Amino acid sequence: MKIKLLVAGWFFLAALISIQSCKDDKEESNPEFIATSGDFANFRSWTEVTTNEGPSPTLSTAHQGEVQNTTRTVYIKDNQNRVGGRFPVGTIIVKDTRDANGNTVEVTAMVKRGGNNFNPDNNDWEWFMLNADGTIMSDQGTVMRGAGLMGGMCGMCHGAVKNNDFVFSK
Repeated sequence: MKIKLLVAGWFFLAALISIQSCKDDKEESNPEFIATSGDFANFRSWTEVTTNEGPSPTLSTAHQGEVQNTTRTVYIKDNQNRVGGRFPVGTIIVKDTRDANGNTVEVTAMVKRGGNNFNPDNNDWEWFMLNADGTIMSDQGTVMRGAGLMGGMCGMCHGAVKNNDFVFSK
């Protein structure tokens, strides 16, 4: 009887290890990164990708694209690079838009969320509106983040550069 219990115990243990191993493999192949306000902290100290000034016809009203004396600076956390043409899950890109006096007028961000088909039409990017200090903005109790942020405008514009993993700067 003791031998049967010991053998059954070993089979049970082997089954648990096998199940956990499959779960780990699935998590590694389909990771998900859910950003919090802390992930945007000190974004102005990150790698500066580019700075664009003045109006940009391709932006229209987005990111103050119609304003003459606007400066838009793009930062990327941890200097992430594309792998096989795509940014890895966890990539964070922030655009800081300032007026002629250097005052922040808009801070937007995009985060490669990945996992669970979060936003498959936009390669799993999540869009954000941030406060000047990098915390996630809230508007009348609604957190300003998501796949359909701003009525889907973020995804529509960035969708024009799918071949560039939805990333461009103007």
